[in-house]
Amino acid sequence: MRFELLIALAALVAGHAARAQPVDVPPTWGGDLESRPRLTGNWGGLRDELGKKGIVFDVDLLLTPQEVTSGGRSTGGGTWGNVDYTLNIDTQKAGWWPGGFFKLEGDTGFGSNALYDSGAIVPVNTAALLPGINDRTTALTNATFMQFFSETLGVVLGKFNTFDLGETEFYGDYKTQFLNTAFVFPTTLEQTPISAWGGGLIALPTKDLTLSALALNPTGTPTTNPVFGDGVEVLANAQLTVRPWGLFGHQAVGYSWNDKERYSLDQEPGNIARLLLYARFPQLANPGPELIDILERFFPGLLVSPVPPNTKSSSWAFTYTMDQYFWQAANTPNKGLGVFFSFGASDGNPNPIKHSYLAGLGGKDVVPGRANDNFGLGFAYTQFSNDFLPFLRERLNLGLDNEKAFEMYYNAALTAWLDLSGDLQIVYPGFAKTLTGLQLTDVNTAVVAGLRIRARF
Repeated sequence: MRFELLIALAALVAGHAARAQPVDVPPTWGGDLESRPRLTGNWGGLRDELGKKGIVFDVDLLLTPQEVTSGGRSTGGGTWGNVDYTLNIDTQKAGWWPGGFFKLEGDTGFGSNALYDSGAIVPVNTAALLPGINDRTTALTNATFMQFFSETLGVVLGKFNTFDLGETEFYGDYKTQFLNTAFVFPTTLEQTPISAWGGGLIALPTKDLTLSALALNPTGTPTTNPVFGDGVEVLANAQLTVRPWGLFGHQAVGYSWNDKERYSLDQEPGNIARLLLYARFPQLANPGPELIDILERFFPGLLVSPVPPNTKSSSWAFTYTMDQYFWQAANTPNKGLGVFFSFGASDGNPNPIKHSYLAGLGGKDVVPGRANDNFGLGFAYTQFSNDFLPFLRERLNLGLDNEKAFEMYYNAALTAWLDLSGDLQIVYPGFAKTLTGLQLTDVNTAVVAGLRIRARF
């Protein structure tokens, strides 16, 4: 879960709460094959009638083939696929009551991916984390209800898909922007669940200032549905819309804290296996299994320890983000070129990520003749905690100091319902070694080439 979650929700209602609509409803879902918003059209007029009543149902297909062309653990790759099912309801347009919005979302995952081949700890494909790492199943990822009582105050409750609601101006949406997880949320927030039950408040004291707070079940996952769990995670955020020289941008700060008891990173060597098995770090593509294989090969006596593991009773993380256009077309707020930057810091124990940095350039609708295309290029730096597996670092020279990623993409809108993206990543993996047979071998800089096909039905 990321601090941008409630910002995205509040942005939906930045005007008048009673007139807000959680998704854009065009005058018609019909039209010719190229211009219609969805491939299947207006369903003989039924889709248009539902849209007028604030009811929008979508099925989207996302395919993300990737290939490690050199470096990493090995060359190779795969194609991961997601089918998303989304239902949005505006209660006022439905004739029920003003200011209410329902959103239900499910996800089906299938295929294979390049996460392991790349050698990266931070996943090179965020889509492959849903509904779970290599989890070829269907899950309820979002079931939220948002209610505004006035133009300035609202509440939101339910199960949150934290990836879906984190888009910023130039990064944060893996479906149309960067694929690498370091560009989707500050990696210092890796302890926040991908999908979990909770609730929170949204306040809009001015048209440019958004304040939000959210409490989540820290044990939630897309494939499980516990409403309450071990502890609570609290996220607070403030975002300010700025317009220097008339150019659109955002400045935001966020803070997260949880009291879930977790294994400390500071353990006796004999408890390393227990740490890796139970602190799975799901948003880091679960590096535990490979590290346990390394323990079995070189330190089999450390797989069982009579010493109780050390634990931590709380954890925190701080984030700062900004995005800013430096050129915009006149009277067109989402057309132009801009920059973005993000910084994150955490306690470093039990959080395995101490610092994270993100910077880059983004563009929307700036290529002549390509009105709906967007592109980006950026650099992400993830600094691991000094307490993260120091025994294995020292004994086996595994690296685990930092991970760097360069990524560039171009997303072309072939039709109103079909996008095709090209994506290239150069990743300097956090793992310096990998287990090949019975020996440790070097993990080199990975070059990951990919495509992304998104079809909206």
